[in-house]
Amino acid sequence: MIVMALDHTRDYFHSAALLFQPDDLTRTTAAIFFTRWITHFCAPVFMFTAGMGAYFLLQRGRTKPQLSVFLVTRGLWLMFLELSVVRFAMTWGQGMLVVTVLWGLGISMVALALLIYLPAPILALLSLVVVAMPHDPVAMVQIRGTMAVFSYPLVPWFAVMALGFCFGEVFTWHKRWMAPIGVGLTAAFVLLRLINVYGEPSRWTTGLLSFLRVTKYPPSLDFVLMTLGPAILLLAWLDKKQFAPKNPLLIFGRVPLFYFLTHLYVIHLLTIPLAWLRYGRPIVINPIVNAYPQGYGYPLGTVYLIWVGIVIAMYPLCLWFAGLKQRRRDWWLSYL
Repeated sequence: MIVMALDHTRDYFHSAALLFQPDDLTRTTAAIFFTRWITHFCAPVFMFTAGMGAYFLLQRGRTKPQLSVFLVTRGLWLMFLELSVVRFAMTWGQGMLVVTVLWGLGISMVALALLIYLPAPILALLSLVVVAMPHDPVAMVQIRGTMAVFSYPLVPWFAVMALGFCFGEVFTWHKRWMAPIGVGLTAAFVLLRLINVYGEPSRWTTGLLSFLRVTKYPPSLDFVLMTLGPAILLLAWLDKKQFAPKNPLLIFGRVPLFYFLTHLYVIHLLTIPLAWLRYGRPIVINPIVNAYPQGYGYPLGTVYLIWVGIVIAMYPLCLWFAGLKQRRRDWWLSYL
């Protein structure tokens, strides 16, 4: 989640954000490329760990029908937040509708509510097949005169979440297999990319950037392998560590939805005073409708400084909210 904030900060503050895509190898630099590349790990890890969390709920005493109800209600809530709170945070409700990660998480949870009844080996095999298949391009549809882009479609994201659900058993009962699985997935990415025939529609030519340039919308097989392999290795390493109760990693992890929603508003609102300082007047920045003044933006180094400041500012907010959730059991707190 800390890394995710970097990508959103880049969207609103980097001088090249609307000039070209950071993975456009004809225009990008290594620094810009890797600033975007490192954030590729966020969405797959969100999906995968959401599936693991569903498995943990079963281990803590919930029945499968109870888990199904939770997944459906939670999924629908996330989809509602995507279309309302998130859209307003990102665009002030203007421009075309770009449906992002909360929608993908929500609709995948609804699908997982049914899939948890399958035997684990069958679910794992089904999910692997879905992830390995070629996928159609991201859908663009017109809804009541507004163009909508569904960046996180049900297929194959539900399969990534289902794999996380299956992996929950490995994490709970067979931890010794985590590192080998991480190594195996990472090695499979390297091998498939070297073969350069299957697993990724964008063939690589020469150089490391080309090798690592894989498709996220929708995620290709290489994308999933490239991100989940190292992520599982990192999980195996972190699982052996002990953290202080107020460590930022733990605090942010305890209130992920609160962090996600709040940091979007913090980033977007921060563009107003910073633009005022630079241009002498408040300017509304909207990357979705290209609402940027001429010459707007900051060097990449400045973007990193802003990102660090945003993460630091988020810590006391999340620490307060985590404490609130621990002290009280108000019904509305369960929705954040």
